[in-house]
Amino acid sequence: MNALTPASGRSIGPLPLGHPVVLPKKVGVLLVNLGTPDGTTYAPMRRYLKEFLSDKRVIEWPRLLWYPILYGIVLNTRPTKSGKAYASIWNEERNESPLRTFTRAQGEKLAVRMAGNTTVVVDWAMRYGQPSIAERTDALMAEGCERILVFPLYPQYSASTTATVNDKFFEHMMTKRWMPAVRTVPAYHDDPVYIDALARSIEKHLASLDFEPERVITTYHGIPQSYFRKGDPYHCHCQKTSRLLEERLGWAKGRLMTTFQSRFGPEEWLQPYTDKTVEALAKEGIKRIAILNPGFVSDCLETLEEIAVEAGEIFLHNGGEKFSHIPCLNDSEEGMDVIEAMVRRELLGWVG
Repeated sequence: MNALTPASGRSIGPLPLGHPVVLPKKVGVLLVNLGTPDGTTYAPMRRYLKEFLSDKRVIEWPRLLWYPILYGIVLNTRPTKSGKAYASIWNEERNESPLRTFTRAQGEKLAVRMAGNTTVVVDWAMRYGQPSIAERTDALMAEGCERILVFPLYPQYSASTTATVNDKFFEHMMTKRWMPAVRTVPAYHDDPVYIDALARSIEKHLASLDFEPERVITTYHGIPQSYFRKGDPYHCHCQKTSRLLEERLGWAKGRLMTTFQSRFGPEEWLQPYTDKTVEALAKEGIKRIAILNPGFVSDCLETLEEIAVEAGEIFLHNGGEKFSHIPCLNDSEEGMDVIEAMVRRELLGWVG
C-alpha cells in the first residue's frame, strides 16, 4: 500500500488494510460573531431571543428569578418588536440580516488572504442562531483540522461576548472522543492595527461629509454595572480603545466622546448612556455630530437601527442639525487587515 503524503509533504507511512482514510493535516480558523435570527417573523425571532437571553453569561440573574420573566413576558412581547426593527435593516436580496452577510464576507475574504497556505481552512459561525459553532466546528474537523483557532469577533473582552463564544466551543468539544488542539484569539482593543484601522475609517468618512462634526461619539454596547464590579474588564477596554483612537487621530480632548448603548432591564448599566448623551448635546447647542461603534466588527441591528436611525432621530428632534453614522469596519480593506493580522499572529508556530 502506498504511503499517504499530506499537503505538508511528510509521509505518514503505509497504512494497514481497512484503516480509515487519513486526511492531510489542516489548521482551522473559525470566525464567530454574536448571532442572528433566521427571519423577522415571530417564530424565528422568538427562537433566537430564547437562545440569546437564556445564556447565563448574558443574563446572570438566578434562573428562578429570570425564567418567569423571560418566558412569561419577554418571549411573548419582544419577538414582534425586535422583528420590526430587524425588518427595517434586513438584507432582502439574501433574505438575511446584515450581520450574517458581513460575517460571511469576512470569512470568504480571509480565506482568500490565507490561500497562500494550503493547510489553513477558514470558516465562520454564530454564537446564537445559524450557522452554529458546533456545525462549523464539525465541518472543520471533517476536513482534517487537527488544530483550530477560535476567533470571537469582539475587540473588547466581556464575559457576555468573548467568554460565551469560548464556552460554547469547548462545550461542543466535551462531546468529542478526539479533540483538536485549540487556541482562542484574545481581546485586541489596544492593538495598533485595530486602532489605525478605526482611525483611517473615521478620517475617510469625515472627508466625505459636507460638514465638520463638533463631536464624534464612540458608542459601545453596554453591560450592567454589576458585571463590571465583579471584575469584567470590558469598561476598561472600551475606555482604552477610545483614548488610543483619540491620540492616533491627534484630536483635542473632548472632541471624541465615549458612551454606552443597548441597556436592557431595570439594572444600572455602564454610563454615560448614548441616547441621553446625544439628546443632551443637541439641547446644549451642539449642531453637528458623527457617531461610530468601535466594539462591533460588523454593522448589525445595534448599529444600523439603534444608532444610525434612533440616535439620529433623537439628536435631530432635540435641536441638532447634522448627524452621520460612521459604518463599522465590516469587510472593508481596513477591517480585513485587522482580522488577518490577528489570525496570523495567533497562528504563529502552527503554520509557516
